[in-house]
Amino acid sequence: MATLNDPSDTHGRLIAGSQVNGTSVFNHAGEKLGSIYDVILEKQSGKAEYAIMSFGGFLGIGDVYHPLPWHVLKYDPKQGGYVVDIDRDRLEGAPAYRANEKGLWDDPAYSRRVTDYYGGMLV
Repeated sequence: MATLNDPSDTHGRLIAGSQVNGTSVFNHAGEKLGSIYDVILEKQSGKAEYAIMSFGGFLGIGDVYHPLPWHVLKYDPKQGGYVVDIDRDRLEGAPAYRANEKGLWDDPAYSRRVTDYYGGMLV
């Protein structure tokens, strides 16, 4: 049972980062696209910049990870997950990486590529 100071209590407007991982991501048609694998934070401000969505694998094998700018996600309590205004075809063409690809976030050009791909997309 959650207490007043328990970060697993996610009924308000805030959510613990550990509770975000595993949350489903849907498009507006209600199709499940994947689930949140991780969250990328800006070191100085602590602001969430990207949600890393796992997509396409089976039981974690063969997953492709798609960074989604945090602002394109909108939490929908009815679906119990995040909704993005993107279809599966556009997602398949989006910047992505596999688990064995390291250091992408060390390259500022990579985050610019992700941001440019999604442009001014709002949910």
